[in-house]
Amino acid sequence: MSEPNTTVDRDVLAARILLRGALPLLKVVLEDDPVKAAKFQGVNAVVQFAVRDSDLGSYLEWVDGRLEVQHKIHPNPTIAFRFATPAKLVAFLTGKVAVPRIRGWYRAGLLLKVVPLLLSLKILMPNVIPSDPALKALKVKLLLYMVTTALSQLNKGGEPEMVAFCAKSPDRIYQWSVLPDGPCAYLRVKGGKTKAGRGTYNRRMPFVHMKFKGIDGAFAVLTSQVDTVQAVKVGYLELEGSPEYAKEIGIFMKRIEGLIA
Repeated sequence: MSEPNTTVDRDVLAARILLRGALPLLKVVLEDDPVKAAKFQGVNAVVQFAVRDSDLGSYLEWVDGRLEVQHKIHPNPTIAFRFATPAKLVAFLTGKVAVPRIRGWYRAGLLLKVVPLLLSLKILMPNVIPSDPALKALKVKLLLYMVTTALSQLNKGGEPEMVAFCAKSPDRIYQWSVLPDGPCAYLRVKGGKTKAGRGTYNRRMPFVHMKFKGIDGAFAVLTSQVDTVQAVKVGYLELEGSPEYAKEIGIFMKRIEGLIA
C-alpha cells in the first residue's frame, strides 16, 4: 500500500472543499426559497469559478431554470470568475476581500441574479447567528450537508491523517441526525474510499450516530456555542457507537474549520 501524500497544498485542499462542499448548497437554498428560485425561471447559463491555468474549478449550470453543479472546467461559460491562486478563490467563497477577473461581466442581468445567490452562503459563516427559526433550520441543514461532504473531500484531497484514518477502515457509516424529523446526513468510509450523502443511510447500522435534539440543539453544537462534551451533558446531543471514533471525526471537523476559516 502506498504512503499517503504528505505534501498536500492547504489552499488547494481548502478550495476543493469549498467548490465541492459549498457551491452545491446553492441548490438547497433555491429549493428552500421559491422567491429566489423564481428569479432563475427559464434561465440557461453557465457560471464558472476556477483558478487560472489549472483544472481546479466548478460551475453552476442552469438549464431552463434548473440548477446543477458540475466539478470540472467548462469550455465556454456564460460568466467566468477566474482567480489568480487557490487562496484567492478560498477568500472569495468565504466572504473575504478577493477580486477575481470576470469574463462575461457585461451579462449584468445574470450577474444581478447570481451574486445575491452567492451571498446567501454567508449564512454558513461562524459569525452569522440568525434568530429567525426558518433561517436557523436552513443553517443547520446546510452545515450538516457541508461538513459531511467536506470530510469526504478531506480524504479525496489527500489530507495525510484523514487518508490514513480512512485507509484502515472497514465499511462504516458515520451518521448525523436532527431529531425528531430534521435534516440528516452521513459519511460512508470503506477501505480508503469515502462518500457523503444526505438523509439516513439505511443499508447498515451506523458505526457512530450523532443525534441532535431538535434544530436548537444542533444549531448550538454546529455553531460551536457548546462543545461536544457539554452538549451531551445538557442533552443537546446523544452519541451512539464508538466515542473514540466520534472524537476522531470531531478532530477532522475542526481541521476543516481551520482550513476554510
